Order: sequence, then structure tokens, then C-alpha cells
Amino acid sequence: MKSLHWFRHDLRVHDNPALKQINQDASELLCVYVLDEQQLEQQDFDPMQIGKQKGMVNLSQHRRHFLYQSLVDLNNNLAKLGQKLYVAYGEPVSVLSDLCKTHEIECVSSTWHPGVIEQEQWRSLQAISNKQQYLQLNGNLLYEEADFPFSLENMPDTFSPFRRKVEKYCDVKLNTVHIDDFAPCVDTQYLFEVDKLNISEVTGEYTGGASAALARVQEYFWQTDNIAHYKETRNGFDGWDFSSRLSAWLALGCISPKQVLVELHDYEKQRTKNESTYWLFFELLWREFFHWQHHKHGARFFKKSGVQGKQLNTKFDHHNFNNWVNGTTGYPILDACMRQLKDTGFMSNRGRQIVASCFVHELQQDWRYGAAYFEHQLVDFDVASNYGNWQYLAGVGSDPRGHRQFNLVKQAQHYDPDGSFVNSWLNK
Repeated sequence: MKSLHWFRHDLRVHDNPALKQINQDASELLCVYVLDEQQLEQQDFDPMQIGKQKGMVNLSQHRRHFLYQSLVDLNNNLAKLGQKLYVAYGEPVSVLSDLCKTHEIECVSSTWHPGVIEQEQWRSLQAISNKQQYLQLNGNLLYEEADFPFSLENMPDTFSPFRRKVEKYCDVKLNTVHIDDFAPCVDTQYLFEVDKLNISEVTGEYTGGASAALARVQEYFWQTDNIAHYKETRNGFDGWDFSSRLSAWLALGCISPKQVLVELHDYEKQRTKNESTYWLFFELLWREFFHWQHHKHGARFFKKSGVQGKQLNTKFDHHNFNNWVNGTTGYPILDACMRQLKDTGFMSNRGRQIVASCFVHELQQDWRYGAAYFEHQLVDFDVASNYGNWQYLAGVGSDPRGHRQFNLVKQAQHYDPDGSFVNSWLNK
């Protein structure tokens, strides 16, 4: 039957269960990615739009550039197996509905995502185009909901109980899937409207795409053995040696967490298994936790009161917000981190905790504005991890302590003792 796969957060060919399934049953296949006009209408971040557009924030140049490279790489990888990528610009549901009607599509597939917007779009497409079969499979998480020893409703809302139960009762099914060839392309005039991203010259640290993701795994694991020291180096602020830096490719689905875990298990068998190799799995579990939390709590992930429903006295102040964004608060470690973010689209995990804590506690700002700015800038933006972590630091999320304020002086002394990171960014 004539089929369509809607690429969203799964920009890869291999270990893509939904793509593999629909390809097996297709007589012809149309592979589609839709550039959402709402995210691309303007270049600059406007904090006053928060809450007016269902939480969707426009993309920075760093995010646009990474997405562009990822789409080009996906198209190249599809072409090697006889397929093409159709990239359109517009409102996703409308674009897909028109394609289904024009080409008499009989089945539509997509990789399942817990996001509120993603789920709403999927339901809207089914309601508008009700003549098709619809297929959604989980390809971006380690576990299925049925794997857990608890229902979604009873899923622990703090990480440690979640981790203990998952590690005790759940096994990751490491059966990554591969596609050897594709059904023929649907006969159509193929669009590749990546020019709508309006990317300028960006000197990015990242190269988008599945090819670059797999190369990074090879480098970090096998070529340098840096994974064997990850637990000791993970709190670094700058460079490529201190952490895996896989988060951006995971966010767009250029690589799946199962692919990473398969490689990690191979490394542990062939090289070494220690606290550092476990800690990468530990971080993948954090990612897993926030995705399932988002699925459980839905729109509460974006409310000021968070999943706890706790009232906060924070507000929004233009002056404080702009100083935070531009790295001119007078707190050296924070200012260095924020300038790094604006310049590169990246900030270390330690840096994110520091600047979020200061935003909420010292500057007394509404955490949602900080989270939205991260959504705008971060190359590795992931809706569940981003908003989950911001709620955690704001005291309205999954932190059992409920209030986590960092001492900025101590953080700088401990993690940047010689001041090299601060000096490198404040003296630029």
C-alpha cells in the first residue's frame, strides 16, 4: 500500500522501528519532514511570546544549522537505499493532510514522542485525514510503558525510586533494527525546502546528522577511551573531552539511546566496565525518566507551579532577564556560561544547573522564561529534559528536596579553580 513516514524526532534510517515497519508493508513510500512555520517565522527570541504559542519557541541560528545538517545527512542516507526526503514548510498537520489526499496515502507512520504538541498534532492529523491507517512506534526511548513494574499513573515522580525499580525489574531489549532497502518512492515533485531555515554563517561546534553521531560514538568510546573517565570529567565546562556530547544527536533522533547502549555494552565487554561507563547509562536513565514524566504529566510540564502544583513568588523582569541572557549579571561564572550559550548553542550540564539556580533564586525570575530561552538556543534542546530540569531547579518538579540553590562562588571555586573558563569567556 502507498505509505508515508513522518520524520520528527527520528532523523535516522537505522534503528527506526516505525520506519522499518511501514517500509515492510509499503508498495510505495513517501518520507516527509515538515519545517514548522511557527518556529521559523522570526529569528530573535521574544520573551513576551511565552505562553501565547502553545509553548513553541522559534529556533536560534545554532538550532537551525544543526537541523539543516541533519536533514541533509538523512536525505543522503535515504538516497543510498533508493529513497528521498521530502522537506516541506508550513503547518505540519495541514501539509501532511494535503499530501495524504494528493497521493492517496493509505498508511501514515511516525515515531512516538511524549510531547504535548507532538501528541496534539498526531491526533489532529488522524481527525482530519481519517481514511488512512496510522502507526506509531516507540523508537527514541530505552523502555516501553509495558516494561515497567508500575502503571503510568503510579510512576514515581522522583528519580531515585524510578531508577531503583527500573534497574531491578526492567531489561533493555537491545534489538536495534536495520533497513537494507526501501520501497520505491512515491511519484511526486520532491521538495527540499531547507532554504526556509534561513541559516546564516554559523561557526558551530556540532555537525548534525546520523553520520556525525555515529562518528562521535566511535571517537568518544573507541578512539580516545574518554568514556572510561566520564564520571571524573563530566562536570567540566568546555571542550569535547569532558563528556559524550551526544545529547544534540539524541534530541533530533540522529542516534537512538539503544544504539548508544549497544555500543556501551560492547565497550564494557571489550575494554573496561567501571563507574564511568555505568554513569553514561545513569544519564540515559535521567533522560528516560524525564520523557516518561512528561508523558505522565502532560501540560503541567509548562505551568509555573510545575508537576507539584506549588505556588512560586517569582516574576518576570525585563532588566534582570536581559542581563541573564547577555551574561552581564555581575556573577562571573554565570556570565561566562551564558556567553558560551549565546556564542555556541551549547552549555555544560553543570553550567545549566548554575545559571538556572541563579535565575530562579538570586534573580527571582519565573523559571519558564529561562526554560524557553534554553529552548531557543540549545542545539541539544529536548522538551522533556529541558523543562524537567528547569522545574527540578525551580523546586516545582521532581527534586525531593524541593529547593536547590547553588552557591555561585563555591561552584566556581570547585569546578573552575584556576578561572580559565571564566576568563576565556569574559575576556572575549
